[in-house]
Amino acid sequence: MAIFLPAMAFAQTRGKVEVIKDPLIDTLMARRASLGAIKGIPGVETGSGYRVQIFFGSSRQAAYDAQAKFNEEYPEYRTYVSYTEPNFKVRAGDFRTRLEAQKLAGEVRSMFTSIFIISDRINLPKTDQPND
Repeated sequence: MAIFLPAMAFAQTRGKVEVIKDPLIDTLMARRASLGAIKGIPGVETGSGYRVQIFFGSSRQAAYDAQAKFNEEYPEYRTYVSYTEPNFKVRAGDFRTRLEAQKLAGEVRSMFTSIFIISDRINLPKTDQPND
């Protein structure tokens, strides 16, 4: 019992925590929305969404071949090739909902061997705003 008494006394000790932060943190937090924009492309913002992964493998040529094959059949969708050692990934589309991504995945399932729907940062499509 004597072993637990010091631990219980320590657990009941309370203190005061003081947070010291740089005032620039508040400035950055206020500008957070504008930080999501892609540099060099005005008006294009990123957000959470989904993409369809059509290729995953270690061959660069096979990745670019898969991208070209997809672009030939579906030119209306953007494709993205990324490399994380030792594999290449080819992803297609910028979908706000998983349902939209599933529709494309169903269409391309016969063309590619392994299709996955991936939660990713996407380029948000422009919304149509009414003219005033």
